[in-house]
Amino acid sequence: MEQIHHITKKHHPMKKITIAIDGFSSSGKSTMAKDLAKEIGYIYIDSGAMYRAVTLYSMENGLFDENNRIKAEELEKQINNIHISFQLNPNTLRPDTYLNGVNVENKIRSMAVSEKVSPVSALGFVREALVAQQQKMGKAKGIVMDGRDIGTVVFPDAELKIFVTASPETRAQRRYEELKAKGQEVSFDEILENVKQRDYIDQNREIAPLRQAADALLLDNGELSIAQQKEWLMNQYQKAVCTDSNERN
Repeated sequence: MEQIHHITKKHHPMKKITIAIDGFSSSGKSTMAKDLAKEIGYIYIDSGAMYRAVTLYSMENGLFDENNRIKAEELEKQINNIHISFQLNPNTLRPDTYLNGVNVENKIRSMAVSEKVSPVSALGFVREALVAQQQKMGKAKGIVMDGRDIGTVVFPDAELKIFVTASPETRAQRRYEELKAKGQEVSFDEILENVKQRDYIDQNREIAPLRQAADALLLDNGELSIAQQKEWLMNQYQKAVCTDSNERN
């Protein structure tokens, strides 16, 4: 898997750290993680995009049965043929997701993928394969990764962990506006139902359920503007880096 190095790296004399951002679906954690990484010159890794890419692969390769259930045994046989990488998009200056060399950034954000991603993410062998890849990416530090189990499973030793939440209605509204802006015909009620369903599956699955790590900072961003959220995040980053530097000295 390729790692993305930002074109303009800001030089920080401080030691690089790992930042884990977890939270509920559509809580805005990906946007937050991308912006923070860009701001501090870190590498951003979208773990959710990796699960979405596996879901898209399964959809495109007939790995769902007629009742929309994932054919787990078939997928397990093919999991090693699924190569996910990230490449910097020169226009957005953000990473795009590639599945076996093809840019699937827009495809993986569709409602069709959203509806099927939770059962795929809940499969032990899928999580095992992707967690191994994520940990490999994170070895060098200086990364921001977001997802559902980054602070609890992928990087339990991350120096800064944040857990993001907002009400299901707020999150559904954000998702609705995002999809409308992309020209997709969507129903708010359907999205709200999807958000609640994913919350339930994410929190109740046997393997790596969504939960706040004991040492994670809670951020409810339901009432926050993007600017307020950014300021809060930068403060937490500065604190974590200073603490980390002091502990090492």
